[in-house]
Amino acid sequence: MIIEPRPVTDDDLVGLVDEQERELAYRYGVVGAGSALVDPEARFMVAVVGRTAVGCGAIQPLDPVTVELKRMYVRPDHRGRGVARRLLSALEAWAVSAGYGRIRLHAGILQPEAIGLYESSGYDPIAIHGTRERDPFSRCFEKTMLVSAR
Repeated sequence: MIIEPRPVTDDDLVGLVDEQERELAYRYGVVGAGSALVDPEARFMVAVVGRTAVGCGAIQPLDPVTVELKRMYVRPDHRGRGVARRLLSALEAWAVSAGYGRIRLHAGILQPEAIGLYESSGYDPIAIHGTRERDPFSRCFEKTMLVSAR
């Protein structure tokens, strides 16, 4: 498996995001359940097995020290193989290399496998914030990263 950066217009990435949207709509019963806007400055990575894109994720700047983890998704037939954990690790490393010391994310309560990944990767629950403040299905997490002085 390789994990590589991809532009937001990449066909494989667009396909993965579409699959994620369909899955979230199914889980939550709402079309557009995962359609939170992604800033054009977001940096995407795609996990590739063989020649097939199997997962994606992004980091999106929030402020000079904080990024938000966005669009984490692994195709169902590749789950349970460590793809999400490796993708998360690569995104964290990317954030740290860019000088960000804090990563935040939103996860839905109907995605216990995602919440388990984040909690087991050192993310702590925080107050619900942003556009999801009134969303009873949303949980927010944060992780502080060590960033070396430049």
